[in-house]
Amino acid sequence: MNRPRLIIAQGREKSILRFHPWIFSGAVKRIVDNPQDGDLVDVVASDGTWLAAGHYQAGESIVCKVLTFDAVENAHSEEELLRRRLQSAIDYRRALGFFDMADTNVFRLVHAEGDFLPGLVCDWYNGVLVLQAHSMGMYRRFPLISNLFHELLGERLLSVFDKSGNTCPGLDSSSDRYLFGIEPDEWEICEHGNRMLINFFEGQKTGFFVDQRENRKLVHDLAAGHRVMNCFGYTGGFSLAALRGGAEYVETVDISKKAIELCNRNVALNFGSAARHKGTVADVLKYLNGPLSSNFDFVILDPPAFAKNHHVLKQGLKGYRTINQRAMEMIQPGGLLMTFSCSQAVSVSDFRTMVFSAAAGARRRVRIVRVLPHAADHPVSVYHPEGEYLKGLLLEVE
Repeated sequence: MNRPRLIIAQGREKSILRFHPWIFSGAVKRIVDNPQDGDLVDVVASDGTWLAAGHYQAGESIVCKVLTFDAVENAHSEEELLRRRLQSAIDYRRALGFFDMADTNVFRLVHAEGDFLPGLVCDWYNGVLVLQAHSMGMYRRFPLISNLFHELLGERLLSVFDKSGNTCPGLDSSSDRYLFGIEPDEWEICEHGNRMLINFFEGQKTGFFVDQRENRKLVHDLAAGHRVMNCFGYTGGFSLAALRGGAEYVETVDISKKAIELCNRNVALNFGSAARHKGTVADVLKYLNGPLSSNFDFVILDPPAFAKNHHVLKQGLKGYRTINQRAMEMIQPGGLLMTFSCSQAVSVSDFRTMVFSAAAGARRRVRIVRVLPHAADHPVSVYHPEGEYLKGLLLEVE
């Protein structure tokens, strides 16, 4: 097969030989046959040795996201390669019981590099599959991928939604659309017994923060008798978990009025109008500095990515430290702080150092109770440690 080629500069092939799925533009000596954005290209060493095949990314620092390093696998068609990878992802979740959970019907079905499909995220929402492309290569193949899922999942697949508008270069939110099946304005899911309404057009990520499922379960297990403040609370996932776990009172704080409105609807859907809950539209940092913040003994900080890339890492870490220090200053003695960073640019070491600095600044004694990763449906490839993007700690603050 004749494909465009990326010729790797001599001495720059080491990461490829270690099976890292990203090829940076600085490693490429020459591009042959003028590939277009999203084309499948061969990656070749300076001596002509075939190294890999992947999707070309025009004008990006990551110039190629690798699909395969295996010459035998590369001999198959791209459709067959995708079919095998998608089947492997489905089999992995099926073996772990995700399709058969009694009280939960939402999980991640494809986790990009963690499922050896870089640039592709797929989340399962009670029969609706939401696809999100992080590369033009995967976006161009959505019709094929949608058909393959229909083939592999059968009648349990009710609908496929494309939510790539804010993740794929060159697109915007107006491109989000249904690709197959029913087209609901809202959709109901269930997580650990909590019912939630999802709006795929307006929701963050793929509609919900699926990666925090097991950490929300931990909040449920610990919340009894606590006064809980859920900061950056979005549509209330952590809040519902706390209420079901027996929290004395829960407050959800988010700057988005639409998010709080949906949060309040989700609370009423599960616990009625008399629930011990308040939704507050406010800037979190300003609210933490307000007079009411000291009334809580369980605080959850799940902010957006303050550092989306390494160029803004220093400023992002400063933002994380500021909110964590203030939370430690105001929380009741013996209280719990659950804190996260979802920034891929923030390493585990960066995150731990930030928490240490916040604790020292707050002048409180702080214990690490538990490390909080994302769940098993978000696997990390051993060759791609960057995939461990979610960092979290459960802390006790004396």
